[in-house]
Amino acid sequence: MTSRIETPAVLVDLDLARRNVEKFQAYADGHGIRVRPHIKTHKLPYMAEMQLDAGAIGITCQKVSEAEAMIAASERITDVLITYNIIGEAKLARLAKLNDKVKLSVVADNAVVVDGLSAHFSKVGKPLAVLVECNTGANRCGVSTPDEAVELARRIAAAPGLAFAGLMTYPPVNGAAAVQQFMSKARDLIEAKGIAVPMITSGGTPSMMDAAEAPIVTEYRPGTYIYNDRSLVARGACGWEDCALTVLATVVSVPAPNRAIIDAGSKTLTSDLFGQTGYGHVLGRPDISIDQLSEEHGRLVSQGEIGLTVGQRIRIVPNHACVVVNMVDEVQIVHGEEFVAAWPVVARGRIT
Repeated sequence: MTSRIETPAVLVDLDLARRNVEKFQAYADGHGIRVRPHIKTHKLPYMAEMQLDAGAIGITCQKVSEAEAMIAASERITDVLITYNIIGEAKLARLAKLNDKVKLSVVADNAVVVDGLSAHFSKVGKPLAVLVECNTGANRCGVSTPDEAVELARRIAAAPGLAFAGLMTYPPVNGAAAVQQFMSKARDLIEAKGIAVPMITSGGTPSMMDAAEAPIVTEYRPGTYIYNDRSLVARGACGWEDCALTVLATVVSVPAPNRAIIDAGSKTLTSDLFGQTGYGHVLGRPDISIDQLSEEHGRLVSQGEIGLTVGQRIRIVPNHACVVVNMVDEVQIVHGEEFVAAWPVVARGRIT
């Protein structure tokens, strides 16, 4: 029973996680879209294998060290995309070792990164596949125009040690139309230069059920979908019943009729807000707000009597599941209220 789990703890309902994975996989299969889930949400080899079992063609990682951890932990992980500009000889040497082990691809959005990759991989045996990252509205990384995508694609295709592998974007929410417009123009311009565009990859959980509205996209990279969180409920992407990850916390103080303190603070629940008010949703108690966090305490308040007692346990859907997972050494796998096992978070803290 979950009553035996020490708090604060991160719980993952494996059945819910599997249901979430299979739901999107069915959608993607129905529209001819390959799925390459981002493992930064769960950081667990078993979860990645569950996604592969459902039909995923590979995984996405954000950092070299994340890919190293996942590849080392599972022989079934053989196709990896790292969606990050990789700079520096130390990282490039590690990248080359991974490239020898699996089918590996990376992204770049500038000539400095491309030239650095080429300088290293021109000296080793196996070429590295590189995609051009494109900014389709999220305004983070990525070339700004299809014309810039063409120039960078040509640079990659001509670079010793590299192979041009396609186009990549992380779009804004509800950005399918912008992705379709940008990628269609970029692909046509690149192909007009005699360069094939093998893959066009997009991603993001909030708009994943609209992925087919950008038919130019050949694969999709959802991440948080496996667990879901409060931010996705707020965006209408899922319901509370779809949230596979919760934080189990204990009430340690009730110092006022409308106020209680729990043993989960910013080191457990994360201070991420994503435009929301409060730091999580207490399941079954929509009248309670988590209005304040210190490192080890969370403050719960209500308009009326809070109705909690010292020693009582509550379950909270955090604002951002990905960060919560990265703050704990292990997650507690449950089936409803039944404890199943504790799984170490293999890729925790892999930020290089």
